[in-house]
Amino acid sequence: MLVSWLLFALQSLALLVLLKRLAPGRRRRPPVPPLGDAQAPATTVTILVATLNEARRIGPCLEGLTAQGALVREILVVDSRSTDGTRGLVEDAARRDPRIRLLTDDPLPADWVGKVWALQHGLAHATGEWVLGVDADITPDPGLAAGAVAAALEQRFDVASFSPRFTIPTAAEQWLQPALLVTLVYRCGAAGEGTPDPDRVLANGQCFLARRDVLLAHGGYQAAQRSFADDVTLARFLARRGVRVGFLDGSSLYRVRSYSSMGEAWREWGRSLDLKDATTPLRQWADVAFLFLAQALPLPALVALVLLGAQAVGPAWKPLLVVNGLLVAIRLLLLAALRESYDRPGPTFWLSPLADAAAAVRILLSTVRRRRSWRGRAYAELTAA
Repeated sequence: MLVSWLLFALQSLALLVLLKRLAPGRRRRPPVPPLGDAQAPATTVTILVATLNEARRIGPCLEGLTAQGALVREILVVDSRSTDGTRGLVEDAARRDPRIRLLTDDPLPADWVGKVWALQHGLAHATGEWVLGVDADITPDPGLAAGAVAAALEQRFDVASFSPRFTIPTAAEQWLQPALLVTLVYRCGAAGEGTPDPDRVLANGQCFLARRDVLLAHGGYQAAQRSFADDVTLARFLARRGVRVGFLDGSSLYRVRSYSSMGEAWREWGRSLDLKDATTPLRQWADVAFLFLAQALPLPALVALVLLGAQAVGPAWKPLLVVNGLLVAIRLLLLAALRESYDRPGPTFWLSPLADAAAAVRILLSTVRRRRSWRGRAYAELTAA
């Protein structure tokens, strides 16, 4: 009986924390719209793309970047000596659009993650007032850059990143990926106007916009040099220093197909989704416990409570039934809200709450294990600062 009441107390606390984190979502702004040249702010943008063997994915990205408006002054592709034809594709695109320049970063130092090192190299060559870092696997819509800068200016952000619209064609991925995404929402809140707690700031390196002078004043990307969650690490570092940092809904600005299978999403995204490079060990383990209490446990607990009944559980049966019912209801409402961030969600998308326990286990595993590789590079000696 004591265990039941203890579980009720812990889940009630988790419910209150979750409600507090999700409450700003009631004031959530609509997706940031793309803008044409006539509506574009009077400023300049440098786009940075870090690449290493991206030949099979970079084509749609380059095509979308060449469709950006006149405020994009230059598109700097920083390649780390690809061997799969990436460089040739970039050179072909550069012949069609002179704004595209192919750069090669210096050899990777032992204490840097490759992508972050490439972005730092690109920043040194950037001349735009704003720097927009994008990943090679996104498909930008025309007007992405203008829309992103206009949103940042409107809300007076010096740094802003944008959530995507996910293109996930397989049923297995549509079952697992939303559950993994929800672990981020539960820990950091939904995309919105920002958070007053720098240690809960969320960011997305797939589309990461910053004033160039602000980045340079704070060392560029150096604060995230050892981080596999470099976007969140950098955003939280800047927020702690008083920089206005925002995370906005960019589902109308670009689409992304990050992984080719459920297994790849489990391995690759799951190993950086823990955000442990961007938080303290105490907070990290508190987040793991919170995910089990608020996300993984409620649905199976609710089913078990209904099947077992009050006689098997004792006086805590009804309170546990209420708190787990509320947590399940929140999860289903959140699933409906996230539907707009996905292209053509199928039946397994709506069954993704059944993957919540697996998602929490994935965060636990990556919390316990230090990541040692990323995008074909090994980092055996790399440790977080």
